[in-house]
Amino acid sequence: SSGINAEWPLRPGTGEKKKSAMNQVVTREYTVNLHKRIHGIGFKRRAPRAIKELRKFAEKTMGTPDVRIDTRLNKHVWHKGVKNVPFRVRVRLARKRNEDEDSVHKLYTLVTVVEGVTSFKGLQTQNVDNE
Repeated sequence: SSGINAEWPLRPGTGEKKKSAMNQVVTREYTVNLHKRIHGIGFKRRAPRAIKELRKFAEKTMGTPDVRIDTRLNKHVWHKGVKNVPFRVRVRLARKRNEDEDSVHKLYTLVTVVEGVTSFKGLQTQNVDNE
């Protein structure tokens, strides 16, 4: 027998549309484990890679290709130098409407750092609704 299972359709779920819940504006707080994401990366590339990984995380969780990283978050990732990136960081991901009319993407994600987190123990993902 061939390796292809004939009972399954080639692309499951092709009939239904992709989640349109991505259109809503929402803000959530996440704890991102940077330690596992930059494991095995050379010292001089650690902080730049950590920023890239944060961007990738935001893109994946919020579903927007347009991701903007706040300068304070950048400072926070870099504050111990290029190689000693903080193991974890608490970030607030805000999916917002794009005011720029001629932009291809209707939504963008703003990634900001949550200041004053002393311990990451027991922290869950939280919806923030103060906007």
